[in-house]
Amino acid sequence: MEIYNLMKMGLDATDLRGKAIANNVANINTPGYKRKYVTFEETLNNKENKPKIEIKTDLGSEMREDGNNVELENEKVNQAATTLEYNALVSLTNIKLAMTKSVISGR
Repeated sequence: MEIYNLMKMGLDATDLRGKAIANNVANINTPGYKRKYVTFEETLNNKENKPKIEIKTDLGSEMREDGNNVELENEKVNQAATTLEYNALVSLTNIKLAMTKSVISGR
């Protein structure tokens, strides 16, 4: 897969992950709500299929008495990690584009 497409998918996945985390936090007091998460990196190791971004529902975590399984501390940690990953991908994309521009311009 072309590196630009892979970086774009990574950016899309982190963007969607951030939205899922925000949605989880917004529903922290909603009875019966199950937290959502985004998978992408796990599909990169599968040589048979193309990488894909999926939103999944976490049915395996411990649930509170009201059936909600969102933990604010975990969501904060996930949001911080997602922000770092997004910023790193933006930096790598900018570096790659600068290198391409340099090659094209002959500098």
